[in-house]
Amino acid sequence: MFLIPAGDGGLTGRLGQWGMIRAGQRERVEYKEYPSKKPGGQPRRESMLKNNARVETVASSPAFKDAWRGGRRCLIPALRLQEPNWQTGKCVWWQLRRADELPWMVGGIWSEWTDPESGELVNNYAMLTFNVDDHPLLNRLHRPEKDRVTGEVLPPEKQDKRGSAHIEPAHWTTWLQGSIDEAKALLVAPPAEFYDKSDAQRMDEMLTGISSQSVSQRGLIAGNT
Repeated sequence: MFLIPAGDGGLTGRLGQWGMIRAGQRERVEYKEYPSKKPGGQPRRESMLKNNARVETVASSPAFKDAWRGGRRCLIPALRLQEPNWQTGKCVWWQLRRADELPWMVGGIWSEWTDPESGELVNNYAMLTFNVDDHPLLNRLHRPEKDRVTGEVLPPEKQDKRGSAHIEPAHWTTWLQGSIDEAKALLVAPPAEFYDKSDAQRMDEMLTGISSQSVSQRGLIAGNT
């Protein structure tokens, strides 16, 4: 669900597809075909997810540009944001909640698409994302990017960790009805203290345990040599 301005000056909610539908698209979900890994096999079809619009390319991306240029911005209410942490080498899902336990209002964009076969009008929406490499909490999330040639993990300065913006009530009108420049100025991540730290603390305890176990194992190996 997403929220847009209502005629009475308030907000109205709409149900819609999570993931934008490109203008001219024939199906609700767009697929990309890849050759089969087996000789003579059927091509693989993988869905092209369009639920995250990068602020750097939102004005030019075929899936997002019409909504962004047309000022069709929305608020996406959420009790928590689920994001993966890979600091242990395995995926551990974090549930990002606000420290004050209030809901998020994530900045997003929305559009309408008419099914060419049924004529059904389908609301669809996505959230805006931006680089959070310098954020002390959010830069711990998502799988580390690797060099496409060597397969080695890229150094921190070449990573591109992504985050979303929470829009405070005082800024709702600006986000929904202001200029593009005014809206872009609101696309910043909340400070670390805005977040509940439960998952981060649990991860720190896990990493401490892994480090202690590694040290103990090295000591045992050294003692046996």
